[in-house]
Amino acid sequence: MPSLHFLAPDFAMADALADLLARRRIGVTRGAAELGKGAAAFVAAVADLSHERAVIEAARAQGVRMVVLVKEGAERLDLTSDLGGRLLRIALPAASGRATSDAGLLMLADILAAPLRPMVACDPVTGGLLDLAARVARTDVTVFINGPTGSGKEVLARAVHAESRRADKPFIAINCAAIPENMLEAILFGHEKGAFTGAATANRGLIRAADGGTLMLDEISEMPLGLQSKLLRVIQERQVTPLGTATEVPVDIRIIATSNRDMPAEVRAGRFREDLYYRLNVFPLTTRPLAARAEDIPALAISLLRRHWPQGPLPMFSAQTLDLLAAQRWPGNVRELENVVQRALVLCDGQQITPDDIVIDSASGPVGAAALSGLRFAEAV
Repeated sequence: MPSLHFLAPDFAMADALADLLARRRIGVTRGAAELGKGAAAFVAAVADLSHERAVIEAARAQGVRMVVLVKEGAERLDLTSDLGGRLLRIALPAASGRATSDAGLLMLADILAAPLRPMVACDPVTGGLLDLAARVARTDVTVFINGPTGSGKEVLARAVHAESRRADKPFIAINCAAIPENMLEAILFGHEKGAFTGAATANRGLIRAADGGTLMLDEISEMPLGLQSKLLRVIQERQVTPLGTATEVPVDIRIIATSNRDMPAEVRAGRFREDLYYRLNVFPLTTRPLAARAEDIPALAISLLRRHWPQGPLPMFSAQTLDLLAAQRWPGNVRELENVVQRALVLCDGQQITPDDIVIDSASGPVGAAALSGLRFAEAV
């Protein structure tokens, strides 16, 4: 488990911040600088320039390459970086309530956690899913991730790859639903020059491109039946036969498949091979819809805000806004939440995101305080 070291014992928000990091499966040590040797970063609350220098020198002495300096009780959140991003200064407003819905603390937790564990987790069940992903990552078994569209299947697949012995090798993802059937075989298995009309050059294919690493077959339930039998042989033999040749080429890959469908129902309907399903479903992981993990919603909103805000001081979600977001059903899951956050960034005043800046789609069109005014949403789009 990656860890951070809290250097200052008088860090007022240390307990709440450590709890948020633990939910993301990032450990925290505390105390003297010597106890933090090998940590990913030193985190310290500082009062003046001399204190900053002392923290930086302590980090250098212990070989810690990243330092995060926190100024507590600021009027608004502010973030600056130096030394190529290895020194972060964060001005943090006083905590407003529960850590899991405090915008400032969630922002700081995401800043600290994202480089170590990109997958956002605040809900306990999501944390348990990260634990399972870390355990299966230590092996090479095939993983099948099932869950609704937009619920984080690819993010989870990347987390498995990042925790595995293959982390420094390629992670190749292909969406089986996005490629025409007559092209999918050549893209996956590769082909020799002249194997078919238009094949002016040879191509290794994505299976061989992933050699040594991980191949993610996204929405595998959309793969044509004819290709399913060929994929089954690749999984069984760990060999691939490019189009236009009879030569089998050995490959060393880990396969992660995903689907948003009820796979046993697909098998019963004859749309998916039963033998292939059981070859893929060695270790199943399931992502849940966003509505089933309300504690993840504020943390995800903060992470998406950081992703889409271009530069400069970040606007803050008000507590009421985070409560509003957490109360929604989100049928489009994280993708829908991302759309709403981007709209809010257009509508907000640049300092705070209020409930008036939230516009949520419904069957009858956009709804929300901003949309009901009949003005701001129209201006934004």
